[in-house]
Amino acid sequence: MGLLFGLAHSIHAERSSERLNQAEQVASALQQDVKTDQKASPYSITLERRALLNTIRFAEGTWKDGHDLGYRTLYGGGQFEDLSKHPERLVVKRYVSAAAGAYQFLPTTWQEVSGRLNLPSFSPDHQDQAALHLVKRRGALHEVDQKGLTAKAMNSLAPEWASFPTHSGLSAYGQPVKSHAELASFYSKNLQTLRQGV
Repeated sequence: MGLLFGLAHSIHAERSSERLNQAEQVASALQQDVKTDQKASPYSITLERRALLNTIRFAEGTWKDGHDLGYRTLYGGGQFEDLSKHPERLVVKRYVSAAAGAYQFLPTTWQEVSGRLNLPSFSPDHQDQAALHLVKRRGALHEVDQKGLTAKAMNSLAPEWASFPTHSGLSAYGQPVKSHAELASFYSKNLQTLRQGV
């Protein structure tokens, strides 16, 4: 009887240990999900950052009066529907490009940034996060946060977005470009509108 009781106690202890291990594994997986979710939105979007994002859209021709259609825009102005992933559609216009979305991401740029930030789709929120990551990578995020859209910030962003001017006022890629004054004016007016909550 004592042997049977000891065996039952031993089996119960082993099962308890297994349940504890399973509970730890579940807790670890849930913690990993939380970390993943946090990684998907590492950049807060202040009014200044929203105004910058809107200005990039304005410069890239995807502003569309602030409507979400810009997030579905292909190079050349065409539209796509599926926001589950980058469309990777090559368009031949004045130039040949597969740029898409509000910030005209090239497929290779999107793959690199979405992988780094763990962005599972091409949704507007994910496009915003990827654009802010590129702004930070170009060294302009702190400048914009502290001083707004300055000529220095525009010059830093010119290698990322061809529509942004370098210090000389030209595109880094010899493409059509917005002027410093035009972008600064749009940024300032858009920020004022955002602050008024309109």
